[in-house]
Amino acid sequence: MTDRRLLLVHAHPDDESSSTAATMAKYAAEGAHVTLVTCTLGEEGEIVVPDLAHLASSREDRLGEHRIEELEAACKALGVDDHRFLGGPGRWRDSGMMGEPTNDDPRCFWRADLDEAAAELVTIIREVRPQVIVTYDENGFYGHPDHIQAYRVAWRAYELSGDPSHGTGEPWQVAKFYFIAMAKSGMRRIAQQMRGTDFDFFTEDSIDDLPFGSEDAEITTVIDARPYGAAKLDALRAHRSQIAADMPWFVMADRFGTDGLGVEHFRLVAGERGPAGRQMPPEEWGLGEPFDREDDLFAGIG
Repeated sequence: MTDRRLLLVHAHPDDESSSTAATMAKYAAEGAHVTLVTCTLGEEGEIVVPDLAHLASSREDRLGEHRIEELEAACKALGVDDHRFLGGPGRWRDSGMMGEPTNDDPRCFWRADLDEAAAELVTIIREVRPQVIVTYDENGFYGHPDHIQAYRVAWRAYELSGDPSHGTGEPWQVAKFYFIAMAKSGMRRIAQQMRGTDFDFFTEDSIDDLPFGSEDAEITTVIDARPYGAAKLDALRAHRSQIAADMPWFVMADRFGTDGLGVEHFRLVAGERGPAGRQMPPEEWGLGEPFDREDDLFAGIG
């Protein structure tokens, strides 16, 4: 298949780089059309570098404007040239963490009308005509309100994009819908490797208490994008207002190389599962049983 089109829905600038960057870079390099849709400008992000402290959250939302530039640089590092903000830049505002007063702002994404936001995404889907959509699970991966809303909007748009009675443009039925995942077995491996460093922040035994992570049996698809681990690191560096140079991704890369950054996990939740692909052995950042996972998000699509 040569005409492959992948659409990813993320909540804020930098989310794409921390979770799906290697996969995006791999498919873009292989000639697939990769579309990134970001739902907010990330105006409530925590600034981690002192020289950008003046951009802190304000009525002017200067941080959001700055993060547009960071996202452009990250996409360039990944070879992705089709990026859109849902409804246009600033249409919906960053909601902040769950339970914060910013959740009540009528402009925030958490308060967005679901059908209105989904209609904006349906328009993009019908233009791009992707075979595959990727976003977060029902809990927004770790419970952030904008991540949860991104899931709701993406799923609603997936349901409506093929319905000729909804919206304008020619209907398009997306073939496969994936959740972003992270294997607990891989997290345990990282915990072992980070023991004794400044990022010894969780133990192997505490991983089951974290608000994210999947058992190996739940993961349907492993993308081996190890050649693009360095591109992922470059994309992370582009988001310097949010991601400091001493954060875990960079510590891992310095100690163990970028291979671990280039292996990304997904769960197929709608569409027909494709045939099993090459299974990476554990020493190559592979997972345990079952050994019948896809190694391609487009597996089984003609």
